[in-house]
Amino acid sequence: MAAETTPLREVVAVAPGKVNVTLAVGALADDGYHPLATTFMALDLYEHVRAVAADEISLQYASGSIPTDELSCGEDNLAIRAARALAEFTGTEQGVALTITKHVPIAGGMGGGSADAAATLIACDRLWGTNLTNEDLLALGATLGSDVPFAILGGVAIGTGRGDSLAPTMVSGTFEWVLRLSDEGMSTPATYRALDEHRARHRAHLSVAAEPEVAEDAVLALRGGDVHALAQALDNDLQAPALGLRPDLAEALEFGETQGALAGIVSGSGPTLAFLAENAAAADALATRFADAGHRVVRASGPVLGARVIEQR
Repeated sequence: MAAETTPLREVVAVAPGKVNVTLAVGALADDGYHPLATTFMALDLYEHVRAVAADEISLQYASGSIPTDELSCGEDNLAIRAARALAEFTGTEQGVALTITKHVPIAGGMGGGSADAAATLIACDRLWGTNLTNEDLLALGATLGSDVPFAILGGVAIGTGRGDSLAPTMVSGTFEWVLRLSDEGMSTPATYRALDEHRARHRAHLSVAAEPEVAEDAVLALRGGDVHALAQALDNDLQAPALGLRPDLAEALEFGETQGALAGIVSGSGPTLAFLAENAAAADALATRFADAGHRVVRASGPVLGARVIEQR
């Protein structure tokens, strides 16, 4: 007779933030969403989620590199929603006390909240012994937000639809980034509205694809590990409207590109700026120049693995 497995009391999982190497935004659809074609790269900035067995589902934040004073711990929090979605999907009545340590900038276009949800799904699935397949976890993640499946998957992937239909992409080597952070977040809906308004004003001269595609030059650069080619391929349809809403970002973008970056780009809907450097030494030097000029910066490398358990007991 097989011995009974002792239930786990605690699981710690991590999930990465991301940068959108490319982001093509299609025309506004009837459902109010824009079809996307984007190239995600997971970066070595990890959200840590500690899940402890409990009677109820609850959340608190631990002190990390990112201030969390203004974040909600209530039912609107994506990690709470993830735990409840997993419990409902599997029928478990178990609870969990979640503690999140954040290292991905908040409201920075880098998917920090999505990484929290991804790590919560992975941690609770292990803690509760619900043993979902990866496909089920990805599908459940997609119900929570379009960036959640990629935080589970990690690496580099092409995202289409709302960004949650993923195709993993081959990549060679490691790419070095400097992320310039902003003290003020940006509203993703506001950035999309600005894009739509710009397109409406110039519709006579613009052709907007109903189903956008990722440019082949970005895919080839990633496969070949060619940092110079990737720098040329960086592209984001939301960059112009983001810079229109926040002219200060344009100044920071110019600063980085004149201080050693191969190229810079608004990450997602902003306001984080991602600068691609030739190598680690060049990235370190660029980060120092930014810091000396009074900017908040973070060094990051990618691609890295997606959400995974790192500790259990």
